[in-house]
Amino acid sequence: MARWTPERWRKLRVKTGFSIYYVIFLVFIYGPMFAMFILSFQGRRGGTSFPMRGVSLYWWEKLLEPSTVGDMQGALMRSIILALMVMVITALFSTMLAMAFRKAFRFSNVLFYTILTGLMVPGVLLSLGMAILMRQLGLPPAWYSSGLAVHVIWALPFGYLVMMAVFNRFDARLEEAARDMGADEWTVFKEITLPLITPGVVAAGLFGFTLSYDEFARTTLLSGAENTLPLDINASMTQRIRPTLFALGTASTIFSLIMISLFLGIYTILYRRSR
Repeated sequence: MARWTPERWRKLRVKTGFSIYYVIFLVFIYGPMFAMFILSFQGRRGGTSFPMRGVSLYWWEKLLEPSTVGDMQGALMRSIILALMVMVITALFSTMLAMAFRKAFRFSNVLFYTILTGLMVPGVLLSLGMAILMRQLGLPPAWYSSGLAVHVIWALPFGYLVMMAVFNRFDARLEEAARDMGADEWTVFKEITLPLITPGVVAAGLFGFTLSYDEFARTTLLSGAENTLPLDINASMTQRIRPTLFALGTASTIFSLIMISLFLGIYTILYRRSR
């Protein structure tokens, strides 16, 4: 039996300390989310804090009824549609940009830093600048136009960096071999390049969806007359806070986890096929 030397005791104390710190960190980050989940099942007379007054699905049923403040159902659908549009655009344009950067071209450095500007500019300033631009052009802001544009500016750099990482590990000799065998550029892309980079394209699209779905600051001045879900939740919190918001937050979280799991499942399948 091994002796417990001072060195082993020291390593045990360090490991235990980091484990406790990690548990406290997880509770700090995810504790409010679990509290929200539990409080969403309050009884009819329950409030937004403990102790709970019964257990029911009353506040979940309220989600299906017309809202007295805002339009939760419509805002949810708008957020989903907007996130899906951003997902498609991010996946497409990030792939095109990453492919363009595979070869050196003039002003490539300028374009690179221009793309990354979307990460550097604060969301409120970007929203304000886009709102001023829309006003100067005489165009009304709307979630499907100006809101879509600012979400793409925010999500595109993430998708672009993902695709750059994919192409950095890409073996260009496979494409050269296909060209040597007489394949044209479209055939090379369709039969060789696209199957190998598809997992990265899915990951880039996932970034676009998740970043757009819960974006608040960049949509504040650009959604127009119809709010997205984060804006509608914020508007509802200026009134009386009810457990309906907890039910909505829980449903939204579950939906996000389902979408992420779905995309990760697709990514895993495509990655294994590409391997």
